[in-house]
Amino acid sequence: MSVAGLTKTYRARDREVRALDGVDFSVEPGTVLGLLGPNGAGKSTTVKILTTLSSADSGTATVAGYDVAREARDVRHAIGYVSQKPGFDPIGTGVENLVLAGRVYGMSARTARERAGELLERFGLADSGRRLARTWSGGMQRKLDVAMSLMHRPQVLFLDEPTTGLDPEARADMWAEIAHLAADDGLAVLLTTHYLEEADHLAQRLVIVDHGRVVVSGTPDALKRGLSGDAIAVELADCSEVERASGVLSGLARVRELTRDLDTLRARVDDGGAALLEVMAALDAADLRLSAATVSRPSLDDVYLRYAGRTFASAEAASVPGGRAREEVAA
Repeated sequence: MSVAGLTKTYRARDREVRALDGVDFSVEPGTVLGLLGPNGAGKSTTVKILTTLSSADSGTATVAGYDVAREARDVRHAIGYVSQKPGFDPIGTGVENLVLAGRVYGMSARTARERAGELLERFGLADSGRRLARTWSGGMQRKLDVAMSLMHRPQVLFLDEPTTGLDPEARADMWAEIAHLAADDGLAVLLTTHYLEEADHLAQRLVIVDHGRVVVSGTPDALKRGLSGDAIAVELADCSEVERASGVLSGLARVRELTRDLDTLRARVDDGGAALLEVMAALDAADLRLSAATVSRPSLDDVYLRYAGRTFASAEAASVPGGRAREEVAA
């Protein structure tokens, strides 16, 4: 799968919203590519275009060797798609849902039943296959959605935030299944997510998007290694003192890339342990009280902060009405 220069603009009341602004990436067979970004970053718009549910204003995209604009029918037969919302029929059994999905793709009734049995066994759902899907747990229902997308043996699988709303145990089970789909079945998997841990755990390669743009891409490990030093975060007991605290920390030689996230100051430093002691001493000397202080190795949140200019949590908050955005502090 290859994407080059995708753009998409929507009309929202009296203004235009640029949902995608020149998105580029590729996904190889047998790998999971994580499309990571907060709500409203452009992830679902990208998936809709690649699955022929929407069209781009400009740019090109091929999926399984087919052009999504000119060969939409071929694309649809080559892909599996699991949307954010459930796709199964709640008043159908697991078997009935799977057989129907197979028949939609032109499978004979016998072949569809055989394939349904295979997938129920694979996903550990065989004992519940004759029960109505509405009686299944949320994790089982999500597995059914994925199984339905695999009935016709697709080459490319799109998973649009597949673990949203699942409990930790069900999420871990889904992670294991997704990993097997790429490694064992050789599928090219495009996974959209706003869970940093999920992206770090599953994706061989990440594309981080913000405001419809690709801000950085690479393997999770390479992206984190690209941030030298450690990350420190200090949370002020009195948020009205954040500006004064930032002035104190800006004067420290060890501190760089200082940013503010609500009542928390974050910075990149060398030798995190020693730098944190120095930071705490400087704030104490200025009579500034802390409620928390941490030091950590680089994370995907730090990567997002470096390249998108705000923390992931701030980006999520900004996508919600009334959410508060991050303010940048000169280092």
